[in-house]
Amino acid sequence: MTTRIEYERLTTLYEVLDRRIHAAGPICSRSGDCCDFPGSGHILFATRLEVELILDRILPPPPEQEGWCPFFRNRLCTLRALRPVGCRIYYCDPDYRDHRMNEISQWAHGEIRKIHDDLRLPYGYTPFLDQLNPLPR
Repeated sequence: MTTRIEYERLTTLYEVLDRRIHAAGPICSRSGDCCDFPGSGHILFATRLEVELILDRILPPPPEQEGWCPFFRNRLCTLRALRPVGCRIYYCDPDYRDHRMNEISQWAHGEIRKIHDDLRLPYGYTPFLDQLNPLPR
């Protein structure tokens, strides 16, 4: 069972990460392509702690739409504040992807790993949709 402390550390990491990404200046065209996993060739990975935070704070997602993120509705992310590190980092902007995304990603995953290590939580990093699929709808 995850506690408030783990969630607080994770949400603090999200705030710092969002500032780093904003400073890197990726451009979002709001196409929704990043949420179209099959179309973009993108597989979103997340840690179990990230998924537990989401499920603790919101109802289970609606059924998946042919590989799309189930939290993408009416061209908007309904998970915006709680979205995992992989969602926060990924942008379609090729200049950002080619120059800054990998660096920021490595830093963020090192930080999330520290949370797991410090709190002695099991660490796993698996496809996000796979972690949601076994859940009852």
